[in-house]
Amino acid sequence: MLHRLLHLFVISLLLVLGACQDLDFKVNDTVVYSPKLFGDFHAPDPALSNCLKQTIRDQSVAQAQQLTSLDCSHAGIGDLEGLSTFTHLRALRLSANQVRNLVELNRLVTLEELHLDQNSIIDPVPLYQLPALRHLDLSGNPALQCPRPGSLDHVATVILPEHCA
Repeated sequence: MLHRLLHLFVISLLLVLGACQDLDFKVNDTVVYSPKLFGDFHAPDPALSNCLKQTIRDQSVAQAQQLTSLDCSHAGIGDLEGLSTFTHLRALRLSANQVRNLVELNRLVTLEELHLDQNSIIDPVPLYQLPALRHLDLSGNPALQCPRPGSLDHVATVILPEHCA
């Protein structure tokens, strides 16, 4: 009988811990369970890596799919490699960085809102194939090759640099 009660207690505890996946579980102010945060990504750019790590901590992200919004504005980012791990991103802010190459964004097909203002972007072509994109800000990119007519027609709001107006 005692063995059966202990077994029931362990199962109940596991269920409670599973339901609290985003919370630390404490007993007498001692953490006895803390969720495992997602760390299975590689971003060679230290500024992007730091922003991702901080956001994962702040949002208690346990799986890449849980990260749907990322703000890495004014972070000193130059390279977006590694960002495509987060395929469920819907909103991405990379304002005021040194981003040039957008190829890494090709796989972010759920991206709806993208802020790339005040960067060093030249070629916007990788953005043409983002089917969910509804808001795009490319202002403040003085070397941007202006998008081909019709290439961003699926985007409801497009903000371009002055030389593309």
